[in-house]
Amino acid sequence: MSNQLRAVQASKDFYDPNAVMSQRLRLQPTSIDGVVVIERQPIEDQRGWFDRLFCALELEPITGGKPIVQVNRSLTRRRGTVRGLHFQYPPHAEIKIVTCLQGEIFDVAVDLRAGSPSFLGWHAMRLSGENRRMLVIPEGCAHGFQTLSDDCELLYLHTSAYAPAAEGGFHPADPRLAIPWPLPLGDLSDRDRTLPYIDQGFGGVNL
Repeated sequence: MSNQLRAVQASKDFYDPNAVMSQRLRLQPTSIDGVVVIERQPIEDQRGWFDRLFCALELEPITGGKPIVQVNRSLTRRRGTVRGLHFQYPPHAEIKIVTCLQGEIFDVAVDLRAGSPSFLGWHAMRLSGENRRMLVIPEGCAHGFQTLSDDCELLYLHTSAYAPAAEGGFHPADPRLAIPWPLPLGDLSDRDRTLPYIDQGFGGVNL
């Protein structure tokens, strides 16, 4: 758990929705430092609902105050499609916050940080338009997902702009990672199909 997130957990008010009525984003740490699940807390009544996707104040423990500089949206049409595993090398390393607005995906964060106790470990979970969960992928971690339904729409928040020259990645079927993708890998892009395997040489990302 990061020092920033640990400090937030020490504050009962931050996590107590009865104490902070405006809180709409609940942070849940995982076993990988900096990989955090965000549970959105919508307001609902007979008219419908109101859902918060981002709040700089509530997410400051995750971003460290870094601004969101790019927002991207994607549509993946076919069930079983895999995108990833992608990351950016410093100085363009980014914090990425991912949510699924429509459909359902199997979302994965992989720790590539040299010296990390969870190096090459991963955290996976299902994100969907119904469960309103978001996954935070910190700097030095790769991200990928598989669609579990057709027409999956995702929204991404980034603390660094896309930099093609700094992009790195690994093949989603890398045996060193052994990620249990729920479905056979389908519809890989030409780029993702030719991504390297970790055993071809990788000592970790130094941040």
